[in-house]
Amino acid sequence: IIPSEDAHLSEYAAPCDRRREFISGFTGSAGVAVVGLDTARLFTDSRYWIQAGQELDNNWTLHRVGEPGVKNYVQWLARRPPGSKVGIDSRLISREAAVSLTAALKDAGSRLGFPRLNLIDQIWGRDRPPKDRSEIFVHELQFCGQPAEQKLHAIRLWIKSLRRTMPPCATFITNLASIAWVLNIRGHDAPFSPVVQAYLFVSLSTAILFIDQAKLKNEETLTYLKGLGVSVRDYQDTWSFLRRAEWGTGKVLIDATTPYAVALMLTNSRYMIAPSFIEEAKAIKNEVEIEGFKRAYLRDGAAYVQFLAWLEETAVTKGERVTEWIAAVMLTGFREKLQHYWGLAYENISASGANAALPHYRPSRTNSALIDMSTPYLNDSGGNYKDGTCDTTRTIHLGNPTDEQMEAFTRVLQGHIAIDTAIFPEGTTGQQLDVLARRALWKDGLNYGHGTGHGFGQFLNVHEGPQGFGYAFPFKPGHVLTNEPGFYKEGEFGIRIESALVVKRVTTRGKFGGDIWLGFERLTQVPIQTKMVKWDLLSKEERQWVKDHNNQCCARLLPVLESLGDKRASRWLRKETLRQHNTTAAGVQIEWD
Repeated sequence: IIPSEDAHLSEYAAPCDRRREFISGFTGSAGVAVVGLDTARLFTDSRYWIQAGQELDNNWTLHRVGEPGVKNYVQWLARRPPGSKVGIDSRLISREAAVSLTAALKDAGSRLGFPRLNLIDQIWGRDRPPKDRSEIFVHELQFCGQPAEQKLHAIRLWIKSLRRTMPPCATFITNLASIAWVLNIRGHDAPFSPVVQAYLFVSLSTAILFIDQAKLKNEETLTYLKGLGVSVRDYQDTWSFLRRAEWGTGKVLIDATTPYAVALMLTNSRYMIAPSFIEEAKAIKNEVEIEGFKRAYLRDGAAYVQFLAWLEETAVTKGERVTEWIAAVMLTGFREKLQHYWGLAYENISASGANAALPHYRPSRTNSALIDMSTPYLNDSGGNYKDGTCDTTRTIHLGNPTDEQMEAFTRVLQGHIAIDTAIFPEGTTGQQLDVLARRALWKDGLNYGHGTGHGFGQFLNVHEGPQGFGYAFPFKPGHVLTNEPGFYKEGEFGIRIESALVVKRVTTRGKFGGDIWLGFERLTQVPIQTKMVKWDLLSKEERQWVKDHNNQCCARLLPVLESLGDKRASRWLRKETLRQHNTTAAGVQIEWD
C-alpha cells in the first residue's frame, strides 16, 4: 500500500516524500495506490476521478471511490484470497487506520505487515529530490497573538486534568502544523505550508524538539527555544527515545491520527489515546489572529482584483489569448509584491472550460489550455502571509454566458449566500448547516461532490480541522472556515464561489431558552461577477446581498488599490460594482457583539 502522506501524515508532502506520485504518475493530493505482483490500482474520490483518468497509464486500474458499487482500498483488499499478505510503511498510516485495516484483513483471512524498508524508497534511489534544510524562524507575537509559554502551559494543564482518570505523564506530537503552532516557529519543509519537519515531546517538566539541527544555525532561534525550556535533539533520535522510554515511568498521550510507527515503538503499555487538545485549541483563533486575517484577506483581495482587471483588459479589450498557466503566474506575481507574503497557500487552480469541471485541476507550463471565452473561467488560489492564510475562489465569464451557465452559477451563488447569512444556535455542527449550501442546487437536480467548506490555519495549512461543513463538530466563536459550493458539468465547465468566514456571536431579536446564537462574518473581499447572475432566480434579500457584498468590497479595496498605484484595477472595480443589478433595501441587520 502506498499512501499520499509523509511520515507526519501531512496533506502536502515535500517532493522527496511524494511516493505515491512517483510510482503512479498521479499528482492529485488525495489517493492510495495498491501494487501487487500482477496488479496496480489507484483509489481516489470524486474530486480527482477525471484527473486520475488522464494521468494514469495503462498499467493502472482506477477505482472511482464514491461511485455505486466501487469499493475503497480497504474493502478491495479484504476481498483478496485468504492468506494474502499486505505491507505498508508504518510511518505512513495513522494508528487508527492501521488498527482498522488490520482487523478488516484479519476477518478476511489475510495479514497486514510493516516492512522494515520502504520499497518505494529503494526504487527511487539517487533520483529522489533532497530534503529541505532551510533554517526555521520564530513567528512573531504581533501575528500569532499568544506566547508559546502560554501554549505549553495549557498543554501541561490538559495533561494534569487527565491524570484523574488516566495516568499520563506527557504527550508526543507528530503533526507539523501543531508543532509550529505550539512553539510559534515556522519553516520551509513542505510546499505551501511554513511548517518544520520535527517531533515534539512535552511532559509536565520538560519539552524536547526532535529536528534536523542544520535548521538551527540561527543563534537567536536557539536562544528562543532555550528560553521556552525546550531542549533540542536530532530528528533521528526520535525512535531510540521512544523505544527506550527515556522519560522514565508513565504513559504518553497520542491522538488516534498519530503515525502507527510511533505506537509500535512505544508498545501498548506505554501510550494512551486521547483527542488532540492542540487541534481544538489551534482552531479557535484569538483576536490578534482574526484581525490579521482581515488584513491579509484585504491585501489578497486587492491582488485578485488587480489580476481580474489585467485579465479582462488583456483577453477582452486587447483580444489576446491567455493560457491558464499564464493567468496563474500573473496572479501570483501580484501577490508576491504584497506585505508579509511568504508564498502560495496551495497550488493555483486556474481552469477554463472542461478543466474547470476538475475541482482540483492544476495547469503547468507544458500542459495548459487557452482560456475559452465561451465558458466560465475558475480561479481558486490564495497567498500565505505572516498574518493569515488565504483561500478564495471566483468564477467569471469573459464572453457571453449561456442560460445553462448562468443558472448553474446562480444556484451556486444562492447556496453561498445561504451559508454566509446563516444564524444558528451554539452547538450547531457544520454537518447540520451543509444542506443550506446545496438546497438551491438540489431544486434543479444538481449537486457537487466535494465538501462545502473547511477550516484553515493562521500562516499554516490551508486545510485545518476539526471544524468544517462536512463534520459533526460544533462551530465555536473564533473558528474560521471556507464557504465554497460549486457545480461541475464534466467535459464542459465548472463553477465554484468560495469566501472565508469567521464564526462570531450575533444579537437576535429572540432569546429562546437563553440560547447563544452564532453567525458568520466574511473575511474575503473579492467582488462577485454579476454578468453570470440570473437575477429572476434570486429573492429580494439575495439580490440585496449581492449589492451589499460588492459595495463593501469596493469600499474596502479601493484605498488599498490606490496605495498600490494601480489605476487600472481601481477603474475595473468601480465599473464592476456599478454594473450590478439595481436592487432595493431589504432584510434584517445583524449586530456583531
